[in-house]
Amino acid sequence: MMITNRSFAFIALLLICCSCATIPSSRDSIDRENASLPKVLIIGDSISLGYTPFVIEGMANKAIVTHHEGNAGPTMRGIENIESWLGDGDWDVIQFNWGLWDMYGWRYYDIDRSPGKYESRLEVLVTRLEQSGASLIWATTTPVCPDGEMKEKVKIDLETEKAYLETASRIMKSHGIEINDLHGFMESKRERYAIADDDVHYTEAGYRALAKQVSKSISQALARN
Repeated sequence: MMITNRSFAFIALLLICCSCATIPSSRDSIDRENASLPKVLIIGDSISLGYTPFVIEGMANKAIVTHHEGNAGPTMRGIENIESWLGDGDWDVIQFNWGLWDMYGWRYYDIDRSPGKYESRLEVLVTRLEQSGASLIWATTTPVCPDGEMKEKVKIDLETEKAYLETASRIMKSHGIEINDLHGFMESKRERYAIADDDVHYTEAGYRALAKQVSKSISQALARN
């Protein structure tokens, strides 16, 4: 049977999803034998779900890395769930991101997701995250796909993407939050690592590359604590 590019993409994404099933999603799942290690929480969408297993792998014996349960989606989902995701709040470092869902609007078409509303909701989330006492890292939103997105066929133009990126950057700079520029990191590599031109997701190699960048940023934050 011939394996098409789309079939390969589906298989690759399925493998990533299977890997994600092993991501610790609550404090109860943390290995108690390593309780003295720094605690790291990653908050984000399916892109973060793709690279988190490799961050866990790369930071073994250095930190306990976990991802909240599920997909962070857009900022409105974050506001609804941030308390449960933070749990007891005993985190040393939190890397977080919202952006693609706000831009594309997957299943949230009836809600105002404009850059202005994105800014107001992101401000609320940042303020709450600051209260956790953790060192915060903002992961910039990874690039939009050049064609209409696979499921909804929505195409985000570069000016719209820029507006969201600049909105988030303005908030983080005003709060003095470290920025891990995953957008800049992946922008020149997208053609190499993207599943397809109509898909925002990446191959395993792409997620491994992102994981190295994320692990480096987290390690630097831990070293400063």
